[in-house]
Amino acid sequence: MNERLNKLKTDSTAFWTSRSKKQKGTIIGSAVAIILVAAALTFFLTRTTYVPLFTDLTLEEAAQVKTSLDALVVDYELAGGGTSINVPEEQLESLKLQLASEGVPSGSGNGYSTFWNNAGFGMTDNEFDVLQLSAMQTELATLIRQIDGVNDANVMLALPETGVFLQDTTQEPTATVILQTALGHQFSEEQIKTLYNLVAMSVPNLKPENIVITNQYSEDFSLSDTTSSASIVADQMAIKEKIEKDLQRQVQSLLGSLMGAGKVVVSVTTDIDFSQENRKEDLLEPVNEENMEGIIISAQNISETYTGTGAAATGEPEADTTTDNFTTYNEGTFGDGEYERVEEQLNYGVNEIHREISESPYKIRDLGIQVVVEPPTPDDQASMPDGLTTDIEAMLGTIVRTTLDKSAVGQLTEEQVGDKIVVSVQQLQGMPTEEEQTTPVIPWWAYVIAGILLVAIILLVVYILRARKKKQLAEEQALLEAQEELVVEEIPTEDDNEATVRRKQLEKLAKEKPEEFAKLLRTWISED
Repeated sequence: MNERLNKLKTDSTAFWTSRSKKQKGTIIGSAVAIILVAAALTFFLTRTTYVPLFTDLTLEEAAQVKTSLDALVVDYELAGGGTSINVPEEQLESLKLQLASEGVPSGSGNGYSTFWNNAGFGMTDNEFDVLQLSAMQTELATLIRQIDGVNDANVMLALPETGVFLQDTTQEPTATVILQTALGHQFSEEQIKTLYNLVAMSVPNLKPENIVITNQYSEDFSLSDTTSSASIVADQMAIKEKIEKDLQRQVQSLLGSLMGAGKVVVSVTTDIDFSQENRKEDLLEPVNEENMEGIIISAQNISETYTGTGAAATGEPEADTTTDNFTTYNEGTFGDGEYERVEEQLNYGVNEIHREISESPYKIRDLGIQVVVEPPTPDDQASMPDGLTTDIEAMLGTIVRTTLDKSAVGQLTEEQVGDKIVVSVQQLQGMPTEEEQTTPVIPWWAYVIAGILLVAIILLVVYILRARKKKQLAEEQALLEAQEELVVEEIPTEDDNEATVRRKQLEKLAKEKPEEFAKLLRTWISED
């Protein structure tokens, strides 16, 4: 055994010493590369990939999840300052189901589920009110956390005590909300309004003015007063500007297609009535307007007749006095009498009209359109086609008539419409053309940098090709040298016997090719 080890050591040393420096470097580099590749494969194939299980947790929720994972003996990582928990990717789905079955995380405080679990027959009214208030605050904070930009929320409610009678409750409920906002997040007016509405609608009788919302930086999120004078004026100016831009774009498109791009400049000014009127009308109108009659809805006809003989009535009539009781008439013995009464009563119905009218607050009371048109030959106004200016004024007049409110200005005459339109024909100065607006200008230094980069790329390609060619030549030279080394000179056998010749060949083979010599020895030993 020792002889084999010594021989293996001798063969290895002989093999190593017989190698050139280049071959030794190649062997060492190959061994190091194999080790590095094996280490990299081992690292990437056996490493554990962690993915988020929960993010944006509160500290109490993170503690609940950590306790459950420790009980399940699961590897995990804490991230985000303890607000996020990462677990191995292959265990993610099973852990979600497991924690969901345990109700983890259950949130901070007591929600409605905990409230109902703790409710019992022996609970006093004070305990019930405290648990209900805590559950309401917790559920409201959970809702607020779902809004974008809110990492956490704490809600404090102050509810008045309810008495036996309605008039006993004089105080109003209030709410205070403290948000943990994301870094750099800015809430829009719509988001702030949503927060106020969410809190106000979640608590009975809570008014938005009794709500205070702030964040960890003591920034106050108050509702903007949309009824203030400044806000109303700003809204009205924005509406006025939008209407003018829409009209200007319409006229610009119309005349631009007629005269060509860059040949027309349009300006529009308006006077808008922002007053809004709400009125209620109750009208009665006849059904037949020609005869001013209604429709008969009921009719009554009464007809009475009497004919008889007998004495005429005597006495003094007292019907003109207030004490007449008709008792002084004397019955007659002779006389004839007749009586006839005809009465007709018609009830007419009319149209009853009830109207609730809300007038639009955006009525254009006045409109001015100013147009500058450049002739086909800019410096020659006479090149403008005859009648074109009149056609432009007619088109603008149509726009003015259809835009102005008829109830505010009435029916306009041609002269009144012409006073609202100005068309000027002259050369435009300093107006940028479309090509100048769309064609970018590349600075000179960009061309210099591009040239330098191109030269560098060419030099790099030449260097790589030359290095590759040089390496190929070196490999071919090394191959030739290796082939020359493999040539074994013939040992002269004229004066030597067969045993001496074989011994000399073996010695030379052992010196020049120790690996083949070792293989030969192993073959002889195995045969013996």
